[in-house]
Amino acid sequence: MRADRLVATLLVLQRRGRVTASELANELEVSVATARRDLEALSAAGIPVYPQAGRNGGWQLLGGARTDLSGLTADETRALFVLAGPATTAAPAVKSALRKLVRALPEPMRDSADAAAAAVVIDPRRWGDMGRRPRPTGLEVLEAAVIDRAAVELDYRDRGGVSSARVVHPLGLADKSGAWYLIAGTAAGLRTFRVDRVVAARLTGEHFERPADFDLQDAWSRAVEEIERYRASVTATVRVPANLTWYFLGQWGRHARVTEKEEHTNVVVVGDRSTVAIARQLAGWADAIEVVEPEAVREELVRIGEALLRRHVTEPVPG
Repeated sequence: MRADRLVATLLVLQRRGRVTASELANELEVSVATARRDLEALSAAGIPVYPQAGRNGGWQLLGGARTDLSGLTADETRALFVLAGPATTAAPAVKSALRKLVRALPEPMRDSADAAAAAVVIDPRRWGDMGRRPRPTGLEVLEAAVIDRAAVELDYRDRGGVSSARVVHPLGLADKSGAWYLIAGTAAGLRTFRVDRVVAARLTGEHFERPADFDLQDAWSRAVEEIERYRASVTATVRVPANLTWYFLGQWGRHARVTEKEEHTNVVVVGDRSTVAIARQLAGWADAIEVVEPEAVREELVRIGEALLRRHVTEPVPG
């Protein structure tokens, strides 16, 4: 219920003016660490919440205590809703809290707040061993374009490294375990773009009407299906030690499944976009696993091993 806490934190700051993390934790019945993280999240999102050092310090909402949300600027309100309320994934109680908050906003801000709350979908399911990713450069520009219905000219580099420029209508963003995707209307229909492949994004000064039948969650679900068909278009069968299978499956995510259980090993089928991509992920397991098929993956593993020897071994290896 993080959105509820963030809204409650903001209202506490407006009522009391300044609080310590400990005081906030007591009032909201959360841990001090949780209260501090929420305060830092509000500040990082662009809402004017700042720590005050010193004996009488604490956290303060710039401008002093306020009894409602009318003191927030339009940009600050949008930042709160992008942070706290992805409308398509929030729990019913969170959605209810956000609806109440929208009604408390001045009329000119309500449409912007609604748009911000529906601008992002959070997909916690991982695609393999994605690791931690930094927040992509230019994400804020795209967030604002989604909310403002502003056309953007993208300089985009595809997976093959080919660059192109195109004008798109940003309709929503998806965060998949730190990997960000833009769903946008183009001359060829809806398209999905990896935000970390966006070289530059420029506002054109033009605005567009959001299609009445567009639903971000549905659009993202269709995009995921398409991406997964591409990512798992090639498969390999691997024999994995039983005691390592849980970690192996965690690395591959949804593109791995156990097809047969043996006494000490499990047979696992993995999928990716090519034999080379599969071999590169398997190479780190060295001799802990055995590739049963296809032969092309086995051959690629041999090629990787030979390349590593040439690169890193300065003397002949016995045998």
